[in-house]
Amino acid sequence: MNHLPTAFFCKTGDNQYQPTEATIGPWSAKLQHGGPPSALLAHALRVYPSPNNLLVSRITIEILAPVPLTECEIIVEPVRGGRRIELLKAQYISEGKVYLIAHAWRLEALPGISEAIHEPFTLPDLPDPQPLSWYAGIDYFPYLHALEWRYSSGSFDQLGPATVWARPRILLIEGHEINGFESLILLIDSANGISAELEFQKWSFVPVDMTVGLYRQPAGPWFGMSARTVIENNGIGQTTTTAFDQSGSVGHSMHTLFVRPR
Repeated sequence: MNHLPTAFFCKTGDNQYQPTEATIGPWSAKLQHGGPPSALLAHALRVYPSPNNLLVSRITIEILAPVPLTECEIIVEPVRGGRRIELLKAQYISEGKVYLIAHAWRLEALPGISEAIHEPFTLPDLPDPQPLSWYAGIDYFPYLHALEWRYSSGSFDQLGPATVWARPRILLIEGHEINGFESLILLIDSANGISAELEFQKWSFVPVDMTVGLYRQPAGPWFGMSARTVIENNGIGQTTTTAFDQSGSVGHSMHTLFVRPR
């Protein structure tokens, strides 16, 4: 890309958004990468009115179909209300079709209410700036350019587990500061790609869902993921990830993969 848009989405109405070129993934110039629409759902679930400022502690996103580059509407509704615990549902709708469904548990957080028991996790150093290396065979991938990537281990062109730091170069929604939770969802959808075990040109390993559980809200500007993919010989796989920021681990994610030869 010669020029990045200022944001992944432009707001066109109360709950309407227009995706920009920055959302485009590697498969087609008419389809989005999963990260931006997932992050848009995360934003809607985070800001949904709550009397006690509840925090998203787990979000699960079901990916029903490839997401087009057409204007969308985001609808949020409560499933289980409560003053201290609530479950919300959000839908990503475009041209009358539901493409993504997300459920999020929002919990009351009271600092000091419980003893802290931390995960044994060694925070990797943030590397110096690195040149952006492409996946072999991919010549147009705007989403990739819209984030800055720095690998602590592995790389885009190396198969196997990987640990990477990343930060958005642009806003999620034009005119709105991007939140740490939204930034993490924006990049962690790529976990199956950065930890790929099969060659991209020969295999399709499509995530059908993504679940992210957080015990602490992530804070930027840099966010990280340490990802590993396993695949059985029946065409079903799973990517698991430890998510972190510059203060340490914040939670974990899991993708379910549908694996087939191209």
